[in-house]
Amino acid sequence: MPHPLAEQFRRQARYCLPGSPLYAVLLEAMADDLDAGGPTAHVMERYRDDPSTSVPPLRLMGALHRMVLERRAPELALHYPSVGGTAPVRDAWPAAERLLTQQPDQLADLAGRPVQTNDVGRCAVLVGALLVLEHRTGLPIRLFEIGASAGLNLNVDRYAYVIDHRTLGQPDSRLRLQSPWLSYPPADLGQRLEIVERAGCDPLPVDPSTIQGRLTLTSFVWADWTERLYRLRAALQIAAEHPPTVERARAAPWLAHRLGRPRAGNVTVVWHSVVWQYIEAAEQAEIEALLAAAGARATDTAPLALVGMESVGQLDKDSRLEVTLTSWPGGNRELLATTAGHGIPTRWQSGQGRDVAG
Repeated sequence: MPHPLAEQFRRQARYCLPGSPLYAVLLEAMADDLDAGGPTAHVMERYRDDPSTSVPPLRLMGALHRMVLERRAPELALHYPSVGGTAPVRDAWPAAERLLTQQPDQLADLAGRPVQTNDVGRCAVLVGALLVLEHRTGLPIRLFEIGASAGLNLNVDRYAYVIDHRTLGQPDSRLRLQSPWLSYPPADLGQRLEIVERAGCDPLPVDPSTIQGRLTLTSFVWADWTERLYRLRAALQIAAEHPPTVERARAAPWLAHRLGRPRAGNVTVVWHSVVWQYIEAAEQAEIEALLAAAGARATDTAPLALVGMESVGQLDKDSRLEVTLTSWPGGNRELLATTAGHGIPTRWQSGQGRDVAG
């Protein structure tokens, strides 16, 4: 009988290409090992019935990467570019198999942790959506993020976005996102974002100021996708200077407090990216009810907006994420853009046929 997790591992392997050949090879081998009842099956036994929305394959890959980063897997580290490894990808599975065999309990415990990438590439989506809202409302922004992890996306205006021979955001930022858009959003790109309040919540927030927090975030970045690793390291340096505010809280009660009454003279923006799948149905309904109630209180001088970046359809290498905007007063919902899992590249709907140069 096929292992209940094997197909999840195979789908994730396809999804990792072309960005991470190393993870594609390891996940395919692990899928076969699950079906064969090998050490991968033993490590993942307690998670055999976990839903795909909790991404068990990436949790296990994060566990392996963390052991590499902590210098507890020297043989496997030879294949991991994140720590300078240059050994061939095709030879990585035997080293991973030995680690799974030798350290099953440690890996099983680590594989229980939720995925926390907090990929700042998704700020390419957020900055465009905020520019749209500022263009439409003419108001400064209050930015609230649910499922904020370490809060690195809350520093969205402190990053640089190099688009069509111009630089948006903070021109001298350590973090520069090169050509993140395939088309333009319906906004004035010459305007400068004014964020007057920013905060986030997460049931298990990560503290980017600590060694353990930085290890957690790094472990969930695919180890051979060096561009994403560079982005994270730059974002962590910026977070050290501008610490994000992320409270340990469930989204519904936290939003109930934040959205209690309108704030005149500002547009209040609730943002989430690749988070909805982790929230239970009952809390999803609670959040939707809170937003509807807050939307009913919104006015033209105190508008409310919800920006979401979430996956559509089953996860595979061709899957996409949609960027949606719901605006109040009125509750109008629109598709702003489509994007990749890590936010780059993003194609804005208004920009079809207006491809960005470079």
